[in-house]
Amino acid sequence: TSPFSMRPWTVCWTPTPRPIRENDAYRARHGQGYTVFEHNSHAIGQELTVFVPLNDDGTGDPVKVYRLRLRNDSSRHRYVTALYFAEWVLGTNREDQQPHIQTVYDQASGALFAQQFWSGSQPNQIAFAAAFPRAASYSGDRTAVLGRNRSATRPAALDRTLLDKRAGAGLDPAAALQVEISLERDGQAEVIFLLGEAANAEEARGIINRYRTSQQVEQAFTATRKAWDTTLGVLQVRTPILSTNFLLNRWLPYQALSCRFWARSAYYQSSGAFGFRDQLQDSLALVYARAAFTRAHILLSASRQFVEGDVQHWWHPETGMGVRTLCSDDLLWLPFVVAHYVAVTGDSGILEEEVAFLEGEPLKPGEHERLFVAEVSAHTAPLWEHCRRSIDRGWRLGPHGLPLFGNGDWNDGMNRVGIEGKGESLWLAWFLCTVVDSFAPWIEKREPRVVAEWRGRAAMLKDAVEFFGWDGEWYLRGFFDSGEPLGSHANAEARIDSIAQSWAAIAKGSPSRVRRAMESADRILADDANHMVRLFTPPFDHSKPHPGYIMGYPPGLRENGGQYTHGSLWMALAWARLGEGGAAVRLLTMMNPAEHSRNLQDAARYRGEAYVAAADVSTAEGRVGQAGWTWYTGSAGVMYRVWIEEVLGFKLRGDQLTLGPVVPEDWPGFDITYRYRSSVYEIFVQTDPSIGATTMSVDGGAAAIRDTLKLNDDGASHRVDVRIPVKPPLPRPVELADPSPRRLALHGAAPGGETTSASHLER
Repeated sequence: TSPFSMRPWTVCWTPTPRPIRENDAYRARHGQGYTVFEHNSHAIGQELTVFVPLNDDGTGDPVKVYRLRLRNDSSRHRYVTALYFAEWVLGTNREDQQPHIQTVYDQASGALFAQQFWSGSQPNQIAFAAAFPRAASYSGDRTAVLGRNRSATRPAALDRTLLDKRAGAGLDPAAALQVEISLERDGQAEVIFLLGEAANAEEARGIINRYRTSQQVEQAFTATRKAWDTTLGVLQVRTPILSTNFLLNRWLPYQALSCRFWARSAYYQSSGAFGFRDQLQDSLALVYARAAFTRAHILLSASRQFVEGDVQHWWHPETGMGVRTLCSDDLLWLPFVVAHYVAVTGDSGILEEEVAFLEGEPLKPGEHERLFVAEVSAHTAPLWEHCRRSIDRGWRLGPHGLPLFGNGDWNDGMNRVGIEGKGESLWLAWFLCTVVDSFAPWIEKREPRVVAEWRGRAAMLKDAVEFFGWDGEWYLRGFFDSGEPLGSHANAEARIDSIAQSWAAIAKGSPSRVRRAMESADRILADDANHMVRLFTPPFDHSKPHPGYIMGYPPGLRENGGQYTHGSLWMALAWARLGEGGAAVRLLTMMNPAEHSRNLQDAARYRGEAYVAAADVSTAEGRVGQAGWTWYTGSAGVMYRVWIEEVLGFKLRGDQLTLGPVVPEDWPGFDITYRYRSSVYEIFVQTDPSIGATTMSVDGGAAAIRDTLKLNDDGASHRVDVRIPVKPPLPRPVELADPSPRRLALHGAAPGGETTSASHLER
């Protein structure tokens, strides 16, 4: 008689803190592509390693591997079982899919297979769960495993000797595999569980066979860590802020690639779709480590553009199902990202790549969005033409000569500001000017007349912003359909919005006004006490006109007056562009998740992972400083780029590297290690208050006044020593005694103290 059948189990626990929490300590170690859980209880040492296999080329099997190692630390022989349990969804939600899922036990592999036959783009796919050693018993019935009115904290199945060995249709679909383990005194054992998917049973069996032994799993685990090290090791930095080094060297690019591109889903948001603007921005964080990846995504995004120039706001790659909207900024991110990619890589050939358009019925008057599968057009055009159409389409202006807001202008929540087609976005004006400035040089030789027209329009746009958008101490956010201002002293809610001020600096607006606007934004929106940077303030609550669904969030949550990190980071970028490294680093450090978890009290308030960027941090009463959703946020890529490109000044342009750091005065310096093709460059930057210009020496040579280095693909390691001058920190802005409304330009009066180009306004 097997010792496992002698009596029912009396002790039940998990090697992870959930679902069963014991008093003994737990440890979780998270790395790139894997997590290791460690626990010791019942005189058994437990280590559970979880990972998804990855190769150097970015490929890997669609399987999640669990390696459970047990060590008998007791003085007697131990008999235990390991039960793996998963609930099958195989679709959008369990309730809809449950009646249509069928499970089957596969004798050849010892795995449980599951299929759904009802809906989805790929019905009949095989999902599988397998175990090695082969499971002694199994069940495909969730109810039989957990029991009626019971849970995973005490499954009913563990009150019995074996699982019921049932699978088929009409059950509450799940996968349960029970493995019997015999542990000698001081003995060790290893169990492997697999959870994955395949196109058919044969493919599933092939994947299972590749991970059935300890040696195979160890090789896959080693390859996975090596693959991530290869990608993340391209660019490494060492700054005086240790928490910043952790984020820049590992976690931020890892978050952008693994979550934003590959998973496109996380704990707080299940998506699966590509966002046009979202993943385009994310791709720029990968331009140094995986330029080919960025290139491929640019071309993929261009293929989601309609012939008319507008684009799908988001789409599902498997089906092409996507939404056509009146969102006003999506399409402009294509030329913006293309311009930066070409500048960094020198790959101007991408501009000539032929890409097909989409075709579909345009939105009707009064129709704000439509979800449908667009047809791929037979008409193609080079990428530069796609970009040109984006800019031309984006030039739709309202009563003040500013771009139309549409049903969202980056802040999707403000979807009613311009719902009638007359509301305008001041932020979009700045962004459109920046897009023209960055993309125009790349097609100037192809379309000189078009570029000349764009530049003339951009000049007029800046004049309109300065004439109608200056509010006395900062720039407006825009105008409602009614013509009422948004983001003004006169507003009781959303009086000042950070992105209008930040992009005024990025787009090189009036220097004196930009400085004043940034000081106002810093003074009002940067909360040093709580280490947060608000997107705008005060939050919407009872605003009229109604701004949109943003007011559905409680005041202080997410975009509605909280720290919406993606947009708040642009303030740090703006300070860096103004040469104020101290101000930029101060804001970046405030938004660093690790800095919110330095002690138990801070961590308990923040409630987010210390190693990934959070989409938002609350300013709501009773929840101040609490992180919103994490992982699935574009703020990871933005934070990475602001640090690398703006603060540390890493400006790669083909084979030319320019170093233009903007760092705090008290920094002694920083180091960068960059792998350029087959070569490695170790760059040591020191601050020196005694010099007035940057000097550089290479491989021990004489120092010369210069800031640019030609990179060689020679397979060698090179040392670069750089000395940079430092700039005294900017004095913190002083609180104004009377922040009363002083808008001078809303109704046509010329801004006081500055001139406006009348010729541009007349044109």
